[in-house]
Amino acid sequence: PAQIIQPSTLGVKRHRRAQKLAKRLTEEQIRPGTPEPVKGREHVYVQTELYLEEISDRIIEIDGECQTDEFLDRPPTPLFIPAKTGKDVATQIEEGELFDFDIEVKPILEVLVGKTVEQALLEVMEEEELAQLLSHQRAFAELRNAEFAELQRLEEQDRRIREEKERRRLEHLEKLRKQKETAEKIAARAFAQRYLADLIPSVFNNLHDSGFFYDPVERDIETVFLPWLMSEVEETLQKKILGRTMLDSLIRVVVEKRLDEFRHSPPSDQKEAPAEEPGATDGAPEVSGEADAADEPVAEEEETDQPVAEEQPTDFTSSQLEEQGQEATADLETE
Repeated sequence: PAQIIQPSTLGVKRHRRAQKLAKRLTEEQIRPGTPEPVKGREHVYVQTELYLEEISDRIIEIDGECQTDEFLDRPPTPLFIPAKTGKDVATQIEEGELFDFDIEVKPILEVLVGKTVEQALLEVMEEEELAQLLSHQRAFAELRNAEFAELQRLEEQDRRIREEKERRRLEHLEKLRKQKETAEKIAARAFAQRYLADLIPSVFNNLHDSGFFYDPVERDIETVFLPWLMSEVEETLQKKILGRTMLDSLIRVVVEKRLDEFRHSPPSDQKEAPAEEPGATDGAPEVSGEADAADEPVAEEEETDQPVAEEQPTDFTSSQLEEQGQEATADLETE
């Protein structure tokens, strides 16, 4: 096999060093540097680290180098090839030495054909057997369905019988309950009738005494007619009393007026004295004076008789009013 030649370690190191140097130079060229100081000034290096260090004295630095011996890489291990231990032998087979195809192929064909026919017969028999199984399965399914239908019919019949039995039981219980309820109602009714036999008449009597049961005609007379009659009678009496009061006041006024006139009228002696004085001088006037004196008593008598004539109607009207009042009271008493 071909041996792989690897480069030496020294050459690799030099190549890497050259690459680093070229990279550094490239970075320095790309990175912008500090501009040149102005004339008369110079740059001073300043620490830009995170932690400042006091630089008391600058250490003298000297570059030194040394060269080491070169180390060659170990060559790869060659493939292991074992040595030959035997001998190579070859054999030549001529045509027709091993077997004759026409002769040797017959049993193989017979076996293949026989196996194929046998397999076909087995498949046919299997198909017939499957058909018989299907027919038996179909018959079994029909029988099972018939039995299942019969079972369902019997279950349905049993269910109907149970439901009918339960329904009749419930009807019997309901009948017993109704009979019991009817008996309780009859007993309660009999007890209520026995208990309320004397209660109802007493209740009706109390209601009748309290005025809940009344004759409508009598109630109408008591509530409508009698109040109207009393109001009319009261109004009539009020009118009569008012008329009597007014008549009494008129009579009183007339009587007081007559009394005042009688009190203020002059006496007869005072009237006769002035009549005698002119009689001494003239006789004719005496006759006239006597005539006047003779006429005055008549006038006085007429004046005195006039109040009597006026008082008679007042007495008559008062008597009529009293009679009417007595008749009204008698009518009220009769009513």
